[in-house]
Amino acid sequence: MASDAEQRPRPSSAKEGSPSGEIGSAREPLIIGVRDSESYSVPAAILPFLFPAFGGLLFGYDIGATSSATISIESPTLSGVSWYNLSSVEIGLLTSGSLYGALIGSVLAFNVADFVGRRRELIVSALLYFVGALITAFAPNFPVLVLGRLLFGIGIGLAMHAAPMYIAETTPTPIRGQLISLKEFFIVLGMVAGYGIGSLFVETIAGWRYMYGVSSPVAIIMGLGMWWLPASPRWLLLRAIQGKGDVQNSKDLAICSLRQLRGQAFGDSTQRQVDEILAEFSCLGEEKEITFGEIFQGKCLKALWIGAGLVLFQQITGQPSVLYYAASIFQSAGFSGASDATRVSILLGVFKLIMTGIAVVVVDKLGRRPLLLGGVSGIVISLFLLGSYYVFLDNAPVVAVVGLLLYVGCYQISFGPIGWLMIAEIFPLRLRGRGLGIAVLVNFGANALVTFAFSPLKELLGAGILFYIFCVIAVASLSFIYLVVPETKGLTLEEIEAKCL
Repeated sequence: MASDAEQRPRPSSAKEGSPSGEIGSAREPLIIGVRDSESYSVPAAILPFLFPAFGGLLFGYDIGATSSATISIESPTLSGVSWYNLSSVEIGLLTSGSLYGALIGSVLAFNVADFVGRRRELIVSALLYFVGALITAFAPNFPVLVLGRLLFGIGIGLAMHAAPMYIAETTPTPIRGQLISLKEFFIVLGMVAGYGIGSLFVETIAGWRYMYGVSSPVAIIMGLGMWWLPASPRWLLLRAIQGKGDVQNSKDLAICSLRQLRGQAFGDSTQRQVDEILAEFSCLGEEKEITFGEIFQGKCLKALWIGAGLVLFQQITGQPSVLYYAASIFQSAGFSGASDATRVSILLGVFKLIMTGIAVVVVDKLGRRPLLLGGVSGIVISLFLLGSYYVFLDNAPVVAVVGLLLYVGCYQISFGPIGWLMIAEIFPLRLRGRGLGIAVLVNFGANALVTFAFSPLKELLGAGILFYIFCVIAVASLSFIYLVVPETKGLTLEEIEAKCL
């Protein structure tokens, strides 16, 4: 991690795109002349990550808390309501209500993201988190409960769309990969917190109300933090060059924004950085507002193919389905505590945190492609082991345990963090709002599809064959990564657009 002290720029003979974790490292830029170093203060650079990352924390918390909330609300003695006897459809609405809301939020984000900006979208997301949590916690009947879940889910859709963009556009290049990947760490941290808090309240009367209500203070912190943070300087400049604001005024706002984001001690370099960004926008043709048809043409189509492809494979390689079997796999291996699904979830959550932490540490050193190729290769092996266990190795539970842990670990150093990182980096600025909207919609849509189709397919084919199918899909995703996904390590967002698309 870089220190607060400003470093002198390196000689301009530095190799193009060479990675560096040092503050003030110089690179030979791809687009225009010689780019000056990106100087920044670590505390000032981390804050623009922290408050958007709370959106991911709340997303993860909802996943973790809902498993215990479902148990609480179905209990005749502990639910605290007279409508505890829910049908299977109603249970589906309770558990998946936020997912359906996230799909709605993704559609909304596609239409309004570039108009309202990343910061305002995150403020709206925090407001929806807050209102949705309160409505759910105080719901007098089931329809109101579902309404609260949907509102909270819309907040998830907006947050998971805007947070990667805001972090990517405001974070210094040398630590961009680490901070965007750290958002996945916050999602997993939220899941562990949800499991933990759920286990505390699961035997409390009306405990589900407390589980969902806990989200509201975090949403307030997120909203106030985003209110305090400035707008993305790149978004301000994009609006100006597209004729949607006064150029000089927008430039002054962008300079003030960048000064706050980098730290006042490095304010002298912000004017120069803004000028460089504007010059690169002109070279890349960012002044032309994108039309709907252009999304599916040229480099915009390539970016969409890369981003949407990654998040699609992220879901259809079986991630929700593998975790479904976690408790039974540990139980068959002789772990007595595995009969408690919450304990298993917390155990796997801690393991996920460790593996995600490893990815965060190395992503800006090793790069995106090595982590994706290595991690997905491990996923292929793990799915083959799981399929083999359920087909003809059912007397060797150690195979299933190894397969499960290998899958979880490899997922958390590859698809988990790197999928969100790549979709935040790969889209051209004028496409980023809509492109990320499509990618997030694909992500949540594929998640819903896999979740919905899993039980019928398991009944039809059996778990072993299903895992083999996921294994074949993982091989296809490995080919996709090798042939299509570029390396973006050490490049600015503008350089990624010029070199990789």
